[in-house]
Amino acid sequence: MNKPLLTLTGVAKRFDEVEALTHVDLDINSGQVIGLVGGNGAGKTTLLRLMAGVMEPTMGTILFEGKKVSTMRSKLGVVPESTGLYSRLTAWENIRYHSRMYGVPDDIAWNRVSHFSNRLDLTDALSRHTKGFSRGMRQKTALLRALAHGPDILLLDEPTAGLDVTSARTVRSLVGKLRDEGGTVIYSTHHLAEAQQVCDRIVIVHNGTIRADGSPTQLLEQTGKDNLEDAYVALTSDKARARKEDNKKEGKMSKWWRRLLTGRTPNNEEVGEDE
Repeated sequence: MNKPLLTLTGVAKRFDEVEALTHVDLDINSGQVIGLVGGNGAGKTTLLRLMAGVMEPTMGTILFEGKKVSTMRSKLGVVPESTGLYSRLTAWENIRYHSRMYGVPDDIAWNRVSHFSNRLDLTDALSRHTKGFSRGMRQKTALLRALAHGPDILLLDEPTAGLDVTSARTVRSLVGKLRDEGGTVIYSTHHLAEAQQVCDRIVIVHNGTIRADGSPTQLLEQTGKDNLEDAYVALTSDKARARKEDNKKEGKMSKWWRRLLTGRTPNNEEVGEDE
């Protein structure tokens, strides 16, 4: 099995007295669309920013192919919820400015942009100033900007928020085609139906912790639910989490009692006198 592209180990992030993330362990493999699903304030955006290397974790490590992610930012493409385009520049000028920062020649950036702009139906607008762009056009431009330097991982923060049906569908279609071409996408959303439609794997983030990680089918099987919404409610229930922790404690206690009564470990090894 190939090594993960991105590895998070024991990651935590604190802002003064607020603990935004607590002990996150996560591997991101190539060729997948991974959905980060959670409500507002769950920690999704903080997690994305840490993955992108724009923030440092309070604890833990984030490595891209074994190297500190903050030194490998050229390997990542990021589309934040706020697109941050320069309104006095054309769409292409916004994209070119970004790609030049990564040392990408204009002709190579243009070839990549032309390839994806056709899929986003934005080719005719590349020469227009972004000041008058709709929300959907701005989001598509931000996507092209993130793809122009050829990143290994694309990180999307609520990429269809505020878009009309057609624009949202176009964005989702592009994500699917990127995956089909071997690309890797981390897709943050609070829409369960969208995550189920787009993502191969869903990571549920709740109150700064990872509550579940698996394919939509696996999450349904894990909870015994018929739909992803019910599965999400079950997996983010604090009562369910408490029961899970109690079961772990009971399992440890049963092993301890077995050792005490039999004088053997769970693997049938004799307990030494010093134990």
